[in-house]
Formats: sequence, structure tokens, C-alpha cells
Amino acid sequence: MRRSLIDAMANDQLGWQNYANCLGADTDLFFPERGSSTRKAKAICGECQVKLECLDFALDNGERFGIWGGLSERERRRVRHERSRRTAVAS
Repeated sequence: MRRSLIDAMANDQLGWQNYANCLGADTDLFFPERGSSTRKAKAICGECQVKLECLDFALDNGERFGIWGGLSERERRRVRHERSRRTAVAS
């Protein structure tokens, strides 16, 4: 088991999640109750080196809840809409 982890690290096969600023953070910050502040979660995301990978993951997998890539579901909905509009224009 330990050998495979070392091999994965040496070959850079670990997922983007392993490099996320939120790793080990309180998940309640990223999945707040309706109406609660998202400021702390977005601050953690703000300087994250894998923020775009996180956002892409949420968009690709239809994540409907939480803060992903520094964006709320409402904000991700706008991004999805803009991406689909650009795709339609490009076709």
C-alpha cells in the first residue's frame, strides 16, 4: 500500500484534490446552510492553485450544492449557461 502511494506521488498521479487549499478544512464552510455566509470558503478558494480544476469538476459532474472552485451553485449556473451559449455560437 505505501509503495503505491510513493509511486503515485513520484509519477504525479494524485488527483487535484490533494493540492486543494480546502484539504482538511471544515466541510461545513463549503456546504453552508441556506442563507449562511460563504465568505470564508471563498477566501480559502481564492488563493487555491487547483481552483479551476475544482470548478471544472463541479461543472462536469453537475454538483448542485456547495462552494466549488470559489463559486456557489448560482454562480456555477451562470458559468454553465455562458459555456453552453459559447458552444452554441461556435457550432
